[in-house]
Amino acid sequence: MNMVRTFILMAAMTALFVGLGFLLGGPVGLVIAFLIALAMNVFAYWNSDRIVLRMYRATEASEGDAPTLYRIVRQLAANAQLPMPKVYVIENPQPNAFATGRDPEHAAVAATTGLMKMLTDEELAGVMAHELAHVKNRDTLTMTITATLAGAIGMLANFAFFFGGHRNNNAIGIVGLLALMILAPLAAGLVQMAISRTREYSADRMGAEICGRPLWLASALGKISDGARAIDNEAAERNPATAHMFIINPLHARRLDSLFSTHPNTDDRIVKLQQMAKDFGQSSDAGPWA
Repeated sequence: MNMVRTFILMAAMTALFVGLGFLLGGPVGLVIAFLIALAMNVFAYWNSDRIVLRMYRATEASEGDAPTLYRIVRQLAANAQLPMPKVYVIENPQPNAFATGRDPEHAAVAATTGLMKMLTDEELAGVMAHELAHVKNRDTLTMTITATLAGAIGMLANFAFFFGGHRNNNAIGIVGLLALMILAPLAAGLVQMAISRTREYSADRMGAEICGRPLWLASALGKISDGARAIDNEAAERNPATAHMFIINPLHARRLDSLFSTHPNTDDRIVKLQQMAKDFGQSSDAGPWA
């Protein structure tokens, strides 16, 4: 079922892109947009990890570079019966993290320096378990390709506004172009929301199972949410179509960032994790990271 949902969502993103091509260039524009979308999907499939990691200037870390983070990821990957992913560190004061890669064999997890400074080892384990849950669920490929296509749709809409309105023979006219500029990114954002919100809940649950302590992740989410609201993430603000990849929405500094509010309410996520802890018979987050 997860694969079917993924296929439908990716088809919707491609259809949006192709539809914009048709509105801008008619049948010829449709064909060109379809070929571009196809090429982008293929490129993103093989290069998804490198695209986003380069965007955030992430650097690969060895056990010697980030011993605590590396050790936690290695143990959690073993718990989840996953291959050891590559570990990256992002020099950014905002606490946050994401996972990427086309499959578990080519996965990577990334954490900001702000995250590692703010969280305890146990909370960091909860966050990394959440990211490994995305890897295990094979969410990472869909999330990265969606970011690529959503960004392209936004650029195409801007192109339509700046250049399409000067063409007297444009099929939809200046009013249509204005609507296109507004509605296309919004439509892409809605598809991102459909992808991200359900998957975040699923990754929270599986991540709690991987680390064995739901309250570790619950505590981390509260701290990350507060930190993300207080600290700008300039790289994410420049690339808002990637916001859904992070464990907590990294956007807040710009007025239109709410269009890309792809994450579930943090308090709701915490409540669900607290209930899960009760189901596990855990009344506190006690229990040190091994």
